[in-house]
Amino acid sequence: MNDNWAGDRADTKRLDEQPDVLGSPWTAITLHLPPDDTAGRTGVDPVATLVHRPPRHRRAVVYLHGFVDYFFHPHVADALDAAGYDLYALELRDYGRSIRPGRPPNHTRELAVYAQELDRAVGLARAEHDEVALLGHSTGGLVAALWADARPHGVDAVVLNSPWLDLRGSWFERYPLTWALGPLGRIAPDLVVGHLAPHYGRALHTDTGGEWDFDLAWKPHEGFPVRASFIRTIRRGHARVAHGLQVDVPVLVLTSDASGPDDREHDALVTTDSVLEVAHMAARAPLLGPDVTLVAVPGGAHDLALSPAPARERYLEEVVRFLDARLAG
Repeated sequence: MNDNWAGDRADTKRLDEQPDVLGSPWTAITLHLPPDDTAGRTGVDPVATLVHRPPRHRRAVVYLHGFVDYFFHPHVADALDAAGYDLYALELRDYGRSIRPGRPPNHTRELAVYAQELDRAVGLARAEHDEVALLGHSTGGLVAALWADARPHGVDAVVLNSPWLDLRGSWFERYPLTWALGPLGRIAPDLVVGHLAPHYGRALHTDTGGEWDFDLAWKPHEGFPVRASFIRTIRRGHARVAHGLQVDVPVLVLTSDASGPDDREHDALVTTDSVLEVAHMAARAPLLGPDVTLVAVPGGAHDLALSPAPARERYLEEVVRFLDARLAG
């Protein structure tokens, strides 16, 4: 499995820009990427998508979603715009707007391949702005941290919203099961080894009592199949974090103030982190680089941007406060 983020810079330049599903003035740029391992098996080349509005400011934030996720957060863009930042939302290959028939959604056998679309998205933002920050959520937080470690001064700051820095679960799941999935991920990479619990998604969606309207084809409550090779590459990423990264720009790690259960319907699903373990994030945050700030948001959901008020506003205020303080301006 390829862990060489710094060496994986293959690129193509073709861009297709169309009106986005969020409506005017949002547009979506399709980034055509080189054939990957999945293309070799399916015959369908990967694409990524960059969603944005016409630039208005000298500073920008590139946003990276989590697993079983995509960008449906214009309120985040509005808060950043009010503070003087443009937002560019990158959807990785096989996520959200980038899902293509024939390619398994939300799956990869190697995290390092995502350097291709991140390089392009950051490059496009840099072409229009003096300073660029990277904001990653959950799995996107892990990807963002690994990318920033491999790209010295690739961005000017990194913000991580509930980043997936370790596996939540029992001792058996975190250690013996992880060890077993190493060879299994090589021998049977497409073996389905799990699914998401549906409760958190239902607690978020307007149809089931939540605040947010999102496309259930792109973000289904039950998620997409979790395969052995995906867990293998995620755990290799976790191991790299555990050994210490050297992200050379300021990093802000934001978490909820508590983790909660994920196995039933209740209000705590959106007022605690019901997906990951907050203590793991706090323990591993200092390992990301020499300049890391950790902030806990009381009453925050796993995706802090989707927390109920006032936690949502507190999260956005902390992001803006950090960027204003740590960027040159």
